[in-house]
Amino acid sequence: MNLQSSDFELFDLAPRFAQDSAAVEARWKELQREVHPDKFSTEGAAAQRLAMQWSVRINEAYRRLKDPLKRAAYLCELHGEPVNAENNTAMANDFLLQQMQWREELEEAAGMDELDRLARQVALARLELLQQCAQLLDEKQDYKAAVQQVRALMFIERFASDVQSRLDLMDTP
Repeated sequence: MNLQSSDFELFDLAPRFAQDSAAVEARWKELQREVHPDKFSTEGAAAQRLAMQWSVRINEAYRRLKDPLKRAAYLCELHGEPVNAENNTAMANDFLLQQMQWREELEEAAGMDELDRLARQVALARLELLQQCAQLLDEKQDYKAAVQQVRALMFIERFASDVQSRLDLMDTP
């Protein structure tokens, strides 16, 4: 194993958006068993430090590979198209209008039914974007276009979290 390997190489997976989450989980557990720092407790400080580095690296890769949004962004980055969400927030006008409409609906939502409906709409939009990411990344290898979808997914996930927070507030007595 090489600390500089890509997450996909480290986990012995094809560098694709579509991944079997059970296989990712199983490989993570296998890798963690191999490098767990406790296995190196009798081999001195240097071996323990190296095992800790490996453990951290494996956990970092696992977090990226198991999360579809992080995995999509990582694939774009690996192919020279970093998302740069903190510097580039340009979005299609239709998407921005949809976001504004959802924000208004969230502000005006008076009950659980309205919030549930909004949460379902957002979940469907997220699912559609994930499907588009899969197509752009795995079938078309269009990483530049995938970056736009990843940015949109980031907005949607943030908004879904806001909707969930409102639902949680309404659920609290």
